[in-house]
Amino acid sequence: MTHLDEFISGLDFALDDFQIAGCKAVEADHGVLVCAPTGAGKTIVGEFAVSVALSRGTKCFYTTPIKALSNQKYHDLVAVHGEEAVGLLTGDVSINSNAEVVVMTTEVLRNMIYAGSHTLDRLTHVVMDEIHFLGDRDRGAVWEEIILNLDESVNVIGLSATVSNSEQFGDWLSAVRGDTEVIVTDHRPVPLDQWMMVGRKIYPLFEPGSDVVNDELERRIERIESTDTSGEDYRQGRGFRARSDNGGDKYRPLGRPEVVQVLEGRNMLPAIFFIFSRAGCDGALAQCHRSRKVLTTQEEGEEIKRIIDEGVEGIPEEDLEVLRFRQWRSALSRGFAAHHAGMLPAFRHIVEELFVKGLVRVVFATETLALGINMPARSVVLEKLVKFNGEAHVDLTPGQYTQLTGRAGRRGIDVMGNAVVQWAPAMDPRAVAGLASTRMYPLLSTFEPGYNMAVNLLNMNGFEASLRLLEKSFAQYQTDGSVVDDVRQMERVEDRIAQLRSQLPPEDAEEVMEYARLRRELSDEERESRRHSVEQRSMETSAVLSKLQVGEVIAVAGRKKPILAVVVTPANQTRDPRPWVTTESGWSGRIDASGFQNPPIVVGRMRLPRNVTHHPRKNTKFVVDSFRRQRFDRPKKMKTTPRARDSKKVVALRRQLRDHPVHAWPAREREEMARIGEKFTRAERDLARLQKKVTPSDTLGKHFERIINLLTEMDYVEISSGEPEVTDEGERLAKIHNVSDLLVAQCLKRGIWDELDPAELAGVASLCAFEARKTTGGEPTAPTDPMVDAMNATERLWTQLAADEKRHRLPVSKEPEAQFALAMHQWTAGAPLGYCLAAAAESGAELTAGDFVRSVLQVIDLLEQVAKTGYTDEIRRNARRAVDSARRGVVAIGT
Repeated sequence: MTHLDEFISGLDFALDDFQIAGCKAVEADHGVLVCAPTGAGKTIVGEFAVSVALSRGTKCFYTTPIKALSNQKYHDLVAVHGEEAVGLLTGDVSINSNAEVVVMTTEVLRNMIYAGSHTLDRLTHVVMDEIHFLGDRDRGAVWEEIILNLDESVNVIGLSATVSNSEQFGDWLSAVRGDTEVIVTDHRPVPLDQWMMVGRKIYPLFEPGSDVVNDELERRIERIESTDTSGEDYRQGRGFRARSDNGGDKYRPLGRPEVVQVLEGRNMLPAIFFIFSRAGCDGALAQCHRSRKVLTTQEEGEEIKRIIDEGVEGIPEEDLEVLRFRQWRSALSRGFAAHHAGMLPAFRHIVEELFVKGLVRVVFATETLALGINMPARSVVLEKLVKFNGEAHVDLTPGQYTQLTGRAGRRGIDVMGNAVVQWAPAMDPRAVAGLASTRMYPLLSTFEPGYNMAVNLLNMNGFEASLRLLEKSFAQYQTDGSVVDDVRQMERVEDRIAQLRSQLPPEDAEEVMEYARLRRELSDEERESRRHSVEQRSMETSAVLSKLQVGEVIAVAGRKKPILAVVVTPANQTRDPRPWVTTESGWSGRIDASGFQNPPIVVGRMRLPRNVTHHPRKNTKFVVDSFRRQRFDRPKKMKTTPRARDSKKVVALRRQLRDHPVHAWPAREREEMARIGEKFTRAERDLARLQKKVTPSDTLGKHFERIINLLTEMDYVEISSGEPEVTDEGERLAKIHNVSDLLVAQCLKRGIWDELDPAELAGVASLCAFEARKTTGGEPTAPTDPMVDAMNATERLWTQLAADEKRHRLPVSKEPEAQFALAMHQWTAGAPLGYCLAAAAESGAELTAGDFVRSVLQVIDLLEQVAKTGYTDEIRRNARRAVDSARRGVVAIGT
C-alpha cells in the first residue's frame, strides 16, 4: 500500500480527481501548482505534502499570506498530527518553532532563507497556500523571493485560485525550480446558483441550463424602469423612486433586516453580505440590532455570550466601553455580526469562531473576508457591484466577483451555494451575468528588488549570481515571454500602415495625414476635457453633499422636472459624503456623488422632529405631507447632463482644424480621405506602443545595479577586488524588513534615535511604520523635546535620501508619517485605549480599534528589528522595553 493509499483510507470523504492527481505528483517528488476555485478542496494536496514529509522523517513548512489563515491551518494540522509535530510562526507568535511541520506567514520563511537559518535543515516540502498573492501590489515580491531562493532540493506545492495564465505560471515554476506539474480544475464541489434580488423577490440570473439572462428578470426590471419616471436622476446605488396613487412604492430598496427575512424564508442562511466599507458594515449591524430581529434560540444566545466573554477576558473594562462592547455583544447574541479590518483582532476571531460553529447566521463583511479564511456560508449577498478604492468609485472585476461569491456553499453541508446580487437602478443584469460567467483572472507579477532584498541577495549569492536570479523572476519572464507575440503584431501593423498609405493620393498624402492627426488630437482633447469636467463636477457635488445640514431641502435634476428631497442625516465624512435624504415622493436612503451628473441645489429648509431624523424610513409620510404643505422655490428646469466648457486647447485645435487646407475640400471627398487618415494614425499609435514594449526595457537587473550603486555611496556595500560586497552596516540593513528599510538603517547609523526612552523610541519609530488610512484636521504633535528633535531629524534624513534616490533614478522611499507618534508614545507609556485613539485623532489620524492594534503591531515589529540591529546597548535595551510595554491589553489579546 502506498502512502497515498494510507492517507486516503484515513479520510471520511472521497477525493476528487484533481486532488488525487496533485497528491500523486507530491508523492513522486514533483513540484505542483494546483489551481482550483475557492472551496474546491485544494488544501488537501498541501495536507498530503505534510503527511509525506512526516512519514519520511523530513520537514514541511506550510506558508499562508495572513496570520488568521496561519492560525487556522495550525489548529487544523494539530488536530491531525498532534501538538508535538506542528509549530506556528507568525512574527508575533512562536509555538514549537523546531517542529517537523511549521505553519508560518510567507514573510517569516523569506527572512529565514536570508538569515541562513538552521531551521531549514532537512526541509523537503514547502506548501504555499494562496500562491496567487504573488500578484499582490504590496507583498507579492515575497512569494517570488522564496521561490527563487529556496534550495533546489525543496519541492514547492503551490495552491492557487483559478487564474487564466496558470500554464504560463507553471512553465515559469518549472524553469526556476525544475519539473512542476500544473493541475487545473474549475469544478466546484458545491455548485453555485446565481440570483438577482429585485424588491422582495429573488429571480434566477440565468435561464435554466444556459448562460442567457433570465427573461422574466429582464421584464420585471423593464417594468420598474418604465413606470418609475424619476429613476434616472440617481443612477448609482439606490435611485429616487416615484410613489403610486395608492401610496404604495412601485419600487423600494429593502432594508437589511428585510433582506435577511427574505433569505431566511428561502432557507438561504447563513449568509455573508459583502459591503465595501467598514462604516457600511457597522451601520448594517446597527440596523439589524435596532430591528430587534433574532436569528438564534435562547440557548444559542447564551452560548454566544459565553464564547464572547471568554474571548475578551483580559481586556480592561474601560477599553471595552470605548469599543461599545455591550451593543456588539447583544447583536452577536441575536445571530448578527460585522467583520472587517477596522475591528479589534480579538473581536474578529470571536466572529469567525461563532460563524464556523453555526451560531452567527449573518455577517456583514468587507472583501478582506474573501481572502483565505475558512468561513463559507450558504449564500453570499452583494448589495453593489461598485466599490470606492480610495480615489473613485470603480466597478468590481470578474476576479473580485469570483473571489467574493466563492465563499457561498459549504462542502459537506450544502448541496448548492447562492450568489445573490441586489438589483439597484441602472444595474444591467447582462453586465452582472458577464461578471458571473468569468471564472478566471490573470496572475501578474509585481516583483521589484528593494534595498533589503538587494543586500540579502548580494550577501547570499554574490553580484553576478544575483543579477541572473533577478532575470529569472516571474516579472521578467512575463515581460520577455510576450516579446515574440509583440514582434509578430508589429509586423502586421506595419503591413497595415503600408496598405493604408497606398490608398491616399500621393501628392496630398502628408496633408491628409496631418489633418487626420489634428482630428485625432482634437477628439482626444475633447474626451480629456469631458473627463476633467466630470471629475470637477463630482468634486463640486461632494463638496455640496458634505456641507448639507439636517432639514435643508435640495433640488436634484429629474427626467421631467427637478425633484425635491430633505436632508434627514448629514454626511459623516468629507471624502465620500453620503447624507441620508427623503424625497417628496417618499423614497428614503443615502445618496452619494456618483449618482449625480450635476450638483444639487439647496432651495429651503424644513423642520424635522427627532423621530424623523432617528427613524427616517418609518417616518416618510411626515416628510411627504410636509412637502405638500410647504412651498419651496423649485427650479423650473435643471440639466440632467453635466455642463462642460471647452478648454482653451480644444478651442485652439478647432480653429486649426477649420484653417487647415483639407478642411476646405468637398465634404464627401474630405471625409473619405479623413477616414483613411484616421485609420492610419490609429495604426501609427499601435506601432509606437508595440515598439516601446519590444525595445529593451529597464530590466530588474539594471534596477538592482542602481540600488547597489546607491548603497555603495552610503557604505552599506563596498567594492573589493572589483566585486560589490556587503559591509557591517549592510549586514544590519539585511535584518531590517520594513517598507522604509533604508531610512530606518540611516536613522540607526546616524544615532538620531539613541537618546530616546522606550516610549519616545516607540513614538518616533512609528514614523517609519505607520500609514494613515483616514486623516482628520489635526496636526502631529510630540510630548517631549527629545522626541521632537528625533522626529525632525528623521524627516530631514528622508529629504536627503529622497534626493539621492532621484539622482540614482530609483523610486522614492515612503515619506515618514507622524500622525501616530503621540498615540504610540502614550500607549507605550501605559495610557488607556480611548486616550490613545483621541491622541491619534488630535494628531491627524482617524483610527478604529482594529487600525490602532494593527499599527501598534507594525511598530512592535520594527522595534524588534531595532533591538537586533541598533548600534548601542542602550537603544537595543530601550527597543526591547518598548516592545514589552506596548504588547498589552487589546494589542496582546487575539493577535
